[in-house]
Amino acid sequence: MSPGSSASLSKAHKEKVRRNRLNDRFLELNSILNHGTSPKIDKSVILGDAVRMILQLRDEAQKLKESNENFLEKINEMKAEKNELRDEKQRLKEAKDNLKQKMKTFITQPSFLPHPPPFSAPNHVVGAKFVPVIGYPGVSMWKLMPPGAIDTSQDHVLRPPVA
Repeated sequence: MSPGSSASLSKAHKEKVRRNRLNDRFLELNSILNHGTSPKIDKSVILGDAVRMILQLRDEAQKLKESNENFLEKINEMKAEKNELRDEKQRLKEAKDNLKQKMKTFITQPSFLPHPPPFSAPNHVVGAKFVPVIGYPGVSMWKLMPPGAIDTSQDHVLRPPVA
């Protein structure tokens, strides 16, 4: 063998190895694109399908990116609303505590009026008539009036009998 023929053989061998690697990559790409097991699919069809798939995935990735940005924006809005609600809750709690404190001081303040009895009838019977009890709570004023001091002459006009 001459030195020139061994160089061309080596070059042919390298080219064959390169073609085999490319063919292996096309087979791998074909299996990824789900064309099935047919190894005789045209390489241009495989490349065309790969380009379509890449474009479709790029569009899908863009949509997902926009959706993610929208979700992050909504999350930030909800966090702001949560903080506002937390602040409002704190203000309401403070207002409630202030009202409780005011009620405690109001209840513990000395009163000039006596406390009302636990149960008192709104009317008292004097003779055969009901006499309303008017006065401060717990201190009835008309209770002490004699029955003769009450004018009942207009009762039939002011309060007609119920049939």
